[in-house]
Amino acid sequence: MLKTVSLTALALALTAGTAFADTTYGPFPVTVKGYDGDKTNSVSYSGQIARHVLHDSLKKLAAKGNGGSNAAEAEAQMLAYFNGKNPDLAIIAPADKEGMDVKQSVMGDLSGGANLEGKFYNGAMPAWPGNKAGKDVVLHMIALAAKSDGGFDAENGMDWGQLISKYTMGAVSYHQAVDNYLDEKMEAGNKPNSKPYKDGAYYTGKEHSWDEAFGYWGAAAHSLSLSAKDNYTVAKMKDLGLSDANGDGMIDLKSEMVFGPAYYAAGADKGGKTEYMPTIFNAFLDGRKLIASAAGEDLSAEQLAELQGYAKVIGDTWETVLAEAAFKYAGSVYKDIKTLGETEGEDKAKAYRNYVKHWGELKGFAMALQTGKNNLGETAVMLNELIGFGPVTLDNTYVTGVDAEGNLVRDRRMAWNDYQLNMLKTQKLLADKFGLEARANDALADLEGLASALSADSNAETD
Repeated sequence: MLKTVSLTALALALTAGTAFADTTYGPFPVTVKGYDGDKTNSVSYSGQIARHVLHDSLKKLAAKGNGGSNAAEAEAQMLAYFNGKNPDLAIIAPADKEGMDVKQSVMGDLSGGANLEGKFYNGAMPAWPGNKAGKDVVLHMIALAAKSDGGFDAENGMDWGQLISKYTMGAVSYHQAVDNYLDEKMEAGNKPNSKPYKDGAYYTGKEHSWDEAFGYWGAAAHSLSLSAKDNYTVAKMKDLGLSDANGDGMIDLKSEMVFGPAYYAAGADKGGKTEYMPTIFNAFLDGRKLIASAAGEDLSAEQLAELQGYAKVIGDTWETVLAEAAFKYAGSVYKDIKTLGETEGEDKAKAYRNYVKHWGELKGFAMALQTGKNNLGETAVMLNELIGFGPVTLDNTYVTGVDAEGNLVRDRRMAWNDYQLNMLKTQKLLADKFGLEARANDALADLEGLASALSADSNAETD
């Protein structure tokens, strides 16, 4: 018996409200013409979840260097998770913690063939020193992380775990979703809905392409039924009841976990000013319902236009989420500089560590913004100039380039107040360019006063 769904059956089911859940992503019926297997749910995005897990694990491994003696070993381990395609690799994160058992323990439990390297953005990345392509940038970061002590380079002001994580979140998940699956693969002649995605598949070309984009987004299948705070809690693994949608007492990473991009959307939404998470989730859900309603036939011009409209909502909102995150951490860096000026001794060391962490998050998200479908042009140039290749360090120097061996070079200086002003200008640029509404850590009220004070100081010095 063929496992297909007729247009009439789908229409009746939609009318009755039983074909598709209103708040969960799937299940959706198998619509592939001629499929005679035993699958009844056409949703599949385990490879994308595997890449989230590889990312989370890689971030943890970035802190395994001991300052030099184990650099080769640390780098090899990170590259194993970056290159992937090893089903026996242990899942380092997310992993079991007290009261929170994870269903999967090795990468093969998710996908035996997923990696990060093969999906990484490899266009130009001028935000990093050395004029490197996107993939070479992250490999450079991995090599330097392996040589660091616990992922922290105090001298150059680098938190390698944060830089690798936030950049990868853009260069794999965002890049693949908005500049591939929701772009070229949503065109009429690409991945047709009238054929299986590949020979023997139980999902059509359009079904699977859309599902893969959803997988890169990183929401739990039931995220729409949760509040922003609840989604944030699921990502932090702090409440099994919120995570465990099927009630089996475990967290299934394939459908019950909230990963990076969706986590940051929920984080922005917690402030009550935005609804980024439901906006993106609903667009994914409505688009998938539309594809399923075609019942294994190619989408009409009208259906395709509607689907591409959903894709645009997703891409535009996702870009805004990344910009909100960069805005937030520019504010954090601004506040950290003030704290650094008010502390000494151990407190100053802790403040500097927080400053470097927040700068890594700012820089990583600013780089992530530059890996999508849209060419940011002058906005990217200005972001890169304001943020720089590295933060102002304790001796007021900052990274300006790399030497022939790939070591970071600091040969210029900047005053703390000047760099604070750069952070406020960064927030203004992001707010103006992307129309931000959440604006966490908004420090723009200080912009005019700081700019005036610095201008007065400059004039006094030249009197």
